[in-house]
Amino acid sequence: MNTNSDFLSEICDFLYPRSPYYGQFKIEYLAFNAHLQEFSQRVNYISSLQTAGKISPEEAYKQIHHLWKQLKSAKKALVNS
Repeated sequence: MNTNSDFLSEICDFLYPRSPYYGQFKIEYLAFNAHLQEFSQRVNYISSLQTAGKISPEEAYKQIHHLWKQLKSAKKALVNS
């Protein structure tokens, strides 16, 4: 059942697209880029939910603010390591 695995991989690629990193090659930069792409994707989902009326603007703000704090923490952890 390799086709099932391929199908799930395609869905995952569609829902969570990743762009290649072209910057200076350092492990810290690659890790931060991965965190930044995840942040961007989640903010996009939250914005879409708010635009569709599924969550309130206040809830969207709270969720994005929480994601921002997580991104800042990840950046600090990478700088301090």
